[in-house]
Amino acid sequence: MEFPEHIRTQIETLPRKPGVYLMHDAGGTVIYVGKAVDLRARVRSYYHASAWENPKVRAVVSDVADLEFIVTDSELEALILEANLIKQHRPRYNVRLKDDKRYPYIKITWADPFPRVLVTRRMEQDGSRYFGPFTSASAVHQTLDLLRKSFPYLTCNREITGHDERPCLYYDIKLCLGPCIGAVTQDAYRAMIRGLARFLEGRSEEVIADLEVRMEAAADEWDFEQAASLRDQLQAVQRVVERQKIVSSAGADQDVIAFAREESDACVQVFFIRGGKLLGREYFVLEGAQDEDEREVMAAFLKQFYEEAAYVPPEVLLPEQIEEALVIEQWLKGKRGAKVTLRVPRRGHKRELVALAAENAAETLAALRAQWQADAHKHEQALAELQEALDLPRPPARIECYDISTTQGTEIVGSMVVFVHGVPRKSEYRRFIVRSVQGQDDYASMREVLQRRFRRWQMTTSALPPVGRTEGGWVKLPDLLIVDGGKGQLGVAVEVLKEFDLLRPASDRASVPVAALAKQREEIFLPGRTRPILLPRRSQGLFLVQRVRDEAHRFAVTHHRARRRKAGVASQLDSIPGVGPARRKALLKAFGSLDAIRAASVEQLAAVPGIPRTVAQAIKEHL
Repeated sequence: MEFPEHIRTQIETLPRKPGVYLMHDAGGTVIYVGKAVDLRARVRSYYHASAWENPKVRAVVSDVADLEFIVTDSELEALILEANLIKQHRPRYNVRLKDDKRYPYIKITWADPFPRVLVTRRMEQDGSRYFGPFTSASAVHQTLDLLRKSFPYLTCNREITGHDERPCLYYDIKLCLGPCIGAVTQDAYRAMIRGLARFLEGRSEEVIADLEVRMEAAADEWDFEQAASLRDQLQAVQRVVERQKIVSSAGADQDVIAFAREESDACVQVFFIRGGKLLGREYFVLEGAQDEDEREVMAAFLKQFYEEAAYVPPEVLLPEQIEEALVIEQWLKGKRGAKVTLRVPRRGHKRELVALAAENAAETLAALRAQWQADAHKHEQALAELQEALDLPRPPARIECYDISTTQGTEIVGSMVVFVHGVPRKSEYRRFIVRSVQGQDDYASMREVLQRRFRRWQMTTSALPPVGRTEGGWVKLPDLLIVDGGKGQLGVAVEVLKEFDLLRPASDRASVPVAALAKQREEIFLPGRTRPILLPRRSQGLFLVQRVRDEAHRFAVTHHRARRRKAGVASQLDSIPGVGPARRKALLKAFGSLDAIRAASVEQLAAVPGIPRTVAQAIKEHL
């Protein structure tokens, strides 16, 4: 098979050692990452005639313009490095989890005297206990709402001293034990949280047994109020346990994994079996699985899923054997700290579980594809309606919307959000800190934001030297530009477009159609028209522009609040004698928030580099 001479030379110089190889396209983008026991033999295999029978291999090789490699000491190290590089670069030809996002986890802040229970998207080495990942944040919150009736845990950020005058509402409605007012001891509270952790691990029998013992002990000591509280908690736990299906009499911990695919779409279903009970299930959608061998798809999923998993069970059931089973088992053993077996059951109850997971994966994928098709149809309908209503030359495939957020002229920020074919493209969202405007002037603020946006576009299309980040969204002009507001904001946008010669006849591809969307009656104002346009109340076009406008507003307000909060912390710290910008930065780096600084002792404050004891005492006195 013929291939470029420079690629041939690179292949011949590859070492015959384990490692990771990266394939780049002509633009330098990483398009594929792989690992190998023998780098030279593995990469050379892509150029064998037999390999080109696979459409995916043909596509990859035809796009390769450069090769890069990293040698490792072992295949296990190569596997770990490969997973990290795929996560970093998200190459388009690798099988990968859909959506460049972090999945939610349940977090118990076990290192705290009175642990809290939170939902987070980041696992850290902070002494907390994590459970997950899950695919749906809303489902996680619903689960916690249900469990909180059984385990009334703490969620507030207040410092727990046990001497507060009154508790919050959650104590009154029996969703918190009230450690803030001393209604529960630290030992009793941590025992309750320990029960919640066991329950999340699937050890519900231990939780029930512990509650029964504590309830009987409280009754024997004539502490009937405590006994009644434990009885209510026990009954709530039992109601939840009744819903859990027993799938194994052996009482083992297992993950059961299977997947289904259709055309370019693939869906993996995971059953979480803990203590012989089906504790829950999650599905994950994969990208890049088209024309890929099923064993490769499964291996890619295992590496990405367990890289993020908070718990690895001793046994994982799979539909078929994978080539990398031994090295993946070795890797999982390192994460678990004990042996992990990848098993392919051929008969019996375990085989039935795998078949059930495969059936669920197929049903989930069918439902998702139907939903995707329905959403695509709605988006097409919405774009067609906007094209007709706003007299656009083509459907607005790319919509940009801008909003300003401020509080009485302070911390003014702007937002730019991008929707492509009716779907948010968050990688091209941009935030602006407005610097040239003093006081409350939304028109001047909008002018600065739009000028900066189109100045970036101008730099990418001219010989002007680039300033800052000019890639991605700056290069493309929108098919429709929306500003949040009325005629005043529209007038500003029109003036800026004229300034950059972008308000041309509609037939000109360099023309940027512009509109303003007013909140009160959802009126759309257009240049040259005295009367606004009112889209039908139930039209897909209206729903789309509302989503775009609301997203721009959310993005701007979130940024504004963050800057206000940061400014508030800075102003309080700067008012303390001896605390300047450097010490303020050191304190925030060490403690993370003003509340944490306020809760710290003089000794803890003095332990921060650059904070003498006299300043630590001053901080404590002022806060």
